[in-house]
Order: sequence, then C-alpha cells, then structure tokens
Amino acid sequence: MNGASREALAAARTRLDALTDSTSVDAGSLAEELAAVTALLHREVSLRRVLTDPAQSGEAKAELAQRLLGTQVSGPAVDLVAGLVRSRWSQPRDLVDALEELANTADLTAAQKSGRLDDVEDELFRFGRIVSSSTELRAALTNRAAPGSAKGELLRGLLGGRSERATERLITRLVTAPRGRSLESGLESLSRLAADRRDRMVAVVTSAVPLSDLQKQRLGAALGKLYGRPMHLNLDVDPEVIGGIRVQVGDEVINGSVADRLEDAGRRLAS
Repeated sequence: MNGASREALAAARTRLDALTDSTSVDAGSLAEELAAVTALLHREVSLRRVLTDPAQSGEAKAELAQRLLGTQVSGPAVDLVAGLVRSRWSQPRDLVDALEELANTADLTAAQKSGRLDDVEDELFRFGRIVSSSTELRAALTNRAAPGSAKGELLRGLLGGRSERATERLITRLVTAPRGRSLESGLESLSRLAADRRDRMVAVVTSAVPLSDLQKQRLGAALGKLYGRPMHLNLDVDPEVIGGIRVQVGDEVINGSVADRLEDAGRRLAS
C-alpha cells in the first residue's frame, strides 16, 4: 500500500488496538466478523468500489456500510468498517487487504491476551515447514479446482485439537481464501504480523544440530542488538546446512561464519 491507503490502514490499526484493549470486546469473535466482511467485499466488486469511491463523502459511505452490516455483525465490527470506508483509499483492493489484516491481527491479539501468542507463532512456522516438505499436501491445499470446504476439512484433520484455535483459523482463512497469494507468502505475512504484536522481528535459524537454550538466548540477544529490535527465533534443524548455522531475517541471510561472530557478541553481552 502507499499514499492514502497506508495512512488509512495506520488509523484502522490504532482503532482496532483501542477496541481490543477493552475487556468487553472478544477479539476472536471480532476476527471472524471482520473475516466475513473481507470475504463479502472480495466477492462483491461493485460494492467495494462504491465504498472506496472518492467522489462520495466519507459519511455517506459509512452510513451505507452501517445499513448493510448493522444486523449482520457486532457493533465494534460495524464501527471498524465504518471508520475504514470514511478514509480515502488509493485503490479499492486496498480496503479488502486492510480488512483482512485487521481480522488476522484480531486473532493474534486474542492469542496474545490468553498468553498463547508464542505458541501460535511457532505453529505457523512449523506448518510452513510441513507444507514445504510435502509436495502432496501443498498440492492439495493450493489446488484451485478443490472446493474450500474440502480444504477446510483437510485442515481440521491436520490441525484440529493439535494447535491453537487462532492458528487453525488463520491458516484456514489463508488456504480457503488465498486472494491471489501463494501459501508461502501468506504464512510469512502471518508470521510478521505475529511478531509485530510485540514489536519484534523474526529470524529463521537453521542449524546442523539443535541449539541449546543458552545458545538460543545468546543468538537472540546478539541479533536483537544488531537489528535494534527484540528478535523471535523460529528454529529448524538440517544436518546439511553449510557452516553449521544459517540465519535469515527478512530477505537477509547470515552465513555460519557471521553467525559465529554474533554468538561471540552474545557471549560478551552475557558476561
């Protein structure tokens, strides 16, 4: 997003945070409602064009959203959508992207409130690794000819009772309504959103052998110092990794020799 859309999304994030800070608002239920509105506006192209039409006043668009949704979703969800359509958007699709992000953020906020956000982050990462290691599973989940209900049933078999409810909802929405994204990029976006809940970055650490708790602490501290933000480590083991360790933060890859220096820095920090 750029320009007006970026500003509108920033304002919407602030409103969502204010809403979910209230103990009277169920963030998980709000997430499901926002996801339903996302699906509606993704499907109804003409409606989203009306709701983002710069020739119409923001108040008129908000009133239309309230009439359409007032009996379908809760008051907090209606208020969020009304605030969104009052804003200006660079293009209609940006409104739908913003709604989807708010729905995902609400689910992550619910997990954070219950103290389960770390578990959700780890489960998203593990699911991505499972998919990347199974061509059959990836093909089943990304098959455009397969109905969403079939994919949802497959995911319930894989995740139901074995993962956090927020994880299951996030992955199910991504798989059944990808909206043009690849499964991998969608999972990466969810991981970034989860990290943003604590204003921290994500490092994917692949090592030849499992790291000890002390090594993880030192590496996390050194990476945090290097990037200037707290770091969440997603850990994977691959005996063939070159140099014994590989660290990826966003698009940047740190090889084993540099990782050794980071660990040395971590030891100095701990001493």
